[in-house]
Amino acid sequence: MAEYELWCFSESGNAFKVALMLELLEADWAARRVAFFAGESRSPEFRQTNVMGEVPVLVHHARDGDITMSQSGVMLDYLAKQFGRFGPENENEHREVHRWILFDNHKLSSYSASARFMGHFMKKKDDPVTQFMAARAAGAWKVLNQHLENRDWVAANRPTIADFSLSGYLFWPDQIGANWDDYPHIKAWLERIRALPGFKLPEQLMPSGQDAPTATA
Repeated sequence: MAEYELWCFSESGNAFKVALMLELLEADWAARRVAFFAGESRSPEFRQTNVMGEVPVLVHHARDGDITMSQSGVMLDYLAKQFGRFGPENENEHREVHRWILFDNHKLSSYSASARFMGHFMKKKDDPVTQFMAARAAGAWKVLNQHLENRDWVAANRPTIADFSLSGYLFWPDQIGANWDDYPHIKAWLERIRALPGFKLPEQLMPSGQDAPTATA
């Protein structure tokens, strides 16, 4: 049994944030497929593990018992502390890292993911609700692009969990309706993340939540 078990599916940007972190850390981890599009995360059985009915779920099979957690930001923070990497190194960085994770959860990933689900998966690009969400997502991208104008990384002089959180949905530009040529600082930052040793795309790390289960890389 792997030390870390991530309940996930490859279409989830929130799951990707944690899968990428685990991979970059070279952690002993395995993906447990969640058949999201068949409704597994809304089932009573799943809600016994996560009452919120959301993916991802991370289980740490620790020596003194399993630790189960939900919410990607919590997982990223936990892993950074467990491995001593990609976390803040002082109080100023701590505030900055968590400021951007909260911004991501409230604005950037929240609207990007919702607009993607409505437009790409539900095929409702012309729905006013989808258009509203897409506009809010674009506003968040503008904020991030401006912040990255004169810096390589979001919250420190090196990659941190804030970068992994914010980038979770941004490697699907066509699906979220983004043209990164219009956001050159985000485009360059995403390339820096791609260049990190061990980087893999979601489809390389996790099985699909739509198709039959497949082996993960």
